[in-house]
Amino acid sequence: MPAIRAEALVKHFPPDIRAVDGIDLDIPHGRVFGFLGANGSGKTTTVRMLTTLLRPTSGHAEIDGLDVLRHSTDVRRRIGVALQEAGLDDIQTGRELLELQARLHGLPTRRVRERSAELLRIVELEDAAGRQIKTYSGGMRRRLDLAAALVHAPSIVFLDEPTTGLDPISRETIWRYVRQLNATGGVTFFLTTQYLEEADRLADEVAIMDAGRIVAQGSPAELKAGIGTDVVTARIDGGAADLARAEQAMRRFEGLDDIRIVDGSVVVYVRDGAAAIARIVLLLDEADVRVGEVTLARPTLDDVFLRETGHHIEADGPIPPRAADRAGAGAGEPH
Repeated sequence: MPAIRAEALVKHFPPDIRAVDGIDLDIPHGRVFGFLGANGSGKTTTVRMLTTLLRPTSGHAEIDGLDVLRHSTDVRRRIGVALQEAGLDDIQTGRELLELQARLHGLPTRRVRERSAELLRIVELEDAAGRQIKTYSGGMRRRLDLAAALVHAPSIVFLDEPTTGLDPISRETIWRYVRQLNATGGVTFFLTTQYLEEADRLADEVAIMDAGRIVAQGSPAELKAGIGTDVVTARIDGGAADLARAEQAMRRFEGLDDIRIVDGSVVVYVRDGAAAIARIVLLLDEADVRVGEVTLARPTLDDVFLRETGHHIEADGPIPPRAADRAGAGAGEPH
């Protein structure tokens, strides 16, 4: 039985916001599953349904074989959850928060302090354990929130954008904990992220979410290999008319696999990109298009994302146009 399963999972919000629009998931135990998407793509709404915090409009979801609607209490006992906004009490100390969480989860009294001390050691907060949480940095708060999600030793943990807004060192620290807990404890992680590197480095399998739907899924290596071409990007010095001429010129290129116009550039997917560059530049010159620079790269997850969605992922940036119609309905709109 999979750790996480969903069939035709849907969540709509009135009047016509299709936050999650029919997704299927089948995630085995012991995996790190990356749910990659821009703001507004439906990642958090999916997590809230899977963790019993939000009732689906339709479809079916199970955690460790338990229906999230009919067995919600049992599901909550089996999972750990760290959402985007850390649920921490600023007045408590780090140790007090973990001990309270341990008691709420029903740990025996003799284990409360042991487990709290163990987790403080794992997330490297022993020296700050007696300080009030309001004195913690953002990275420390995220590490403490992760520890709180692990206090009852769940086998399945949901992390909703756990490193958003953190500096590179704190982000790397969180990644190390996830890898360690997965490798040594067999913990299954469902990780939502808008960071391509995070998905590439941590996840055994990645699903790309866009406009409420999964548009691509597989291991990072499989997704990148699936493009099957090199990626040539030509930055165009000019406006919309120049981009239109550039696109028209590129469509005459023999051997073209695909093309995208994004951020003032023409992105061409073509086999043997090194050999193709000279021909690409010549075609653009013949079309009277000025080229700022031309770059050649092997496919990355960003290229996969661009090809599947038509736009780059924008971590911590504005919501892409395809998602904007679902994200501005009001101050508490799920995303």
